[in-house]
Amino acid sequence: MKVRLQFLLFAVAVILIVRLGGIAFAGNLQQQLITESTIEKVLKRGVLRVGMSTFVPWAMKDKTGKLIGFEIDVATRLAQDMGVKVEFVPTKWAGIIPALITGKFDVIIGGMGIRPDRNLKVNFSIPYDYTGMSMVAHKQIASGFKSLEDFNHPNVVLAARLGSTAVTAAKQFMPKAQLRLFDDESHAYQELLNGKVHAVVGSAPMPAFQVFKYPDRFFLPLKEIFTKEPIGFAVRKGDFDTLNYFNNWIRVVDAEGWLKERKHYWFDSKSWEDMLK
Repeated sequence: MKVRLQFLLFAVAVILIVRLGGIAFAGNLQQQLITESTIEKVLKRGVLRVGMSTFVPWAMKDKTGKLIGFEIDVATRLAQDMGVKVEFVPTKWAGIIPALITGKFDVIIGGMGIRPDRNLKVNFSIPYDYTGMSMVAHKQIASGFKSLEDFNHPNVVLAARLGSTAVTAAKQFMPKAQLRLFDDESHAYQELLNGKVHAVVGSAPMPAFQVFKYPDRFFLPLKEIFTKEPIGFAVRKGDFDTLNYFNNWIRVVDAEGWLKERKHYWFDSKSWEDMLK
């Protein structure tokens, strides 16, 4: 009887030790995850590093060389609300996800569409914006083109930015057309201006801006966008504290109406054009 009681007390002691050890391990693990999160590193560093690519009117340089645009406003407000400075890291679009993964910056805020293939490599916040694909065409070589099917022919040449959702849209809706890809979207529009492609596929409202800029050379063959895409912040996988903060920040500024006001300024007005070169 005495032996049985000793064994029972020993078993209880072992269980308590295991449980206390498990609690301590979980606490240490939680503290480690918090310490290693991007949000904590940013707060300690005092700087939020934002990966982006120039893309009118999301991000562009004014006459003085300063970055302006919708995404610039979003990232700047985010950093201010975190109580840190913002540092923009211009990056070619085709390599922006690998650059995030290797730690060259903390987050991508650059009009990035939330896509399943991208989600395999990074985590996305909830959408803070929605965009869609549009097209701008050359008046002379694309004369009479009024539908996607008009462009869906082997003798038609389209241009788009490498690594963008415009490439996916062009391949999906106009698979028969030839597709030329450019690291910088401005090069694609220059190709259109030179009459070397029939049209450029890009996120609205950029195609409409090009028509406004070159009304004698360009036209919009489609009245509306032909895709709709949610836009989110991209962060490295496994960083749930950072993702949680970004999601809640988006909810707050969206409820304030701030996102809507900033989008109206950059996408529905031309009052900022005098700021450009």
